[in-house]
Amino acid sequence: MASILDTLTDQLGGDTLKQLSGMLGADEQTTGAATGAALSTLLGALSRNASTPQGAEALSGALSRDHDGSVLDNVGGLLGNPEAGGGDAILGHVLGNRRGRVESALSQTTGIDQGSAGKLLAALAPMVLGALGRQQKQGSMDASALAGMLGQERQALAQR
Repeated sequence: MASILDTLTDQLGGDTLKQLSGMLGADEQTTGAATGAALSTLLGALSRNASTPQGAEALSGALSRDHDGSVLDNVGGLLGNPEAGGGDAILGHVLGNRRGRVESALSQTTGIDQGSAGKLLAALAPMVLGALGRQQKQGSMDASALAGMLGQERQALAQR
């Protein structure tokens, strides 16, 4: 099974990267770097949240209810109307009161402004949950297996 990051990176090349760049008002190279950092940040936060049994159960339930992966079938449509994906609400659950600090750090490390960092995270959040939901469904994972997979993703990201 491909890693979540690999699945999402495959989705975010070519025309999708151009569309993201236009949304952010940044060049493709900067957008690509910012996208990689944002995906790593989101996966790390989800892994941290799922590291407790309660957090893993909450994430598993949210994926089962609301994130079956279908969002990945029309990424261009999501980016054309990012509010429809519920990214801001997802970030509220995933990052909580750390959102401003995360956006600031993403801005500082990638060179995009903080507002663009927030837009990027909000656009990517439904895609990350969609990819997780798809893998959970395909692998028939319970909350514990989902937490384990996210822990492996986090370790792989740390080694990159």
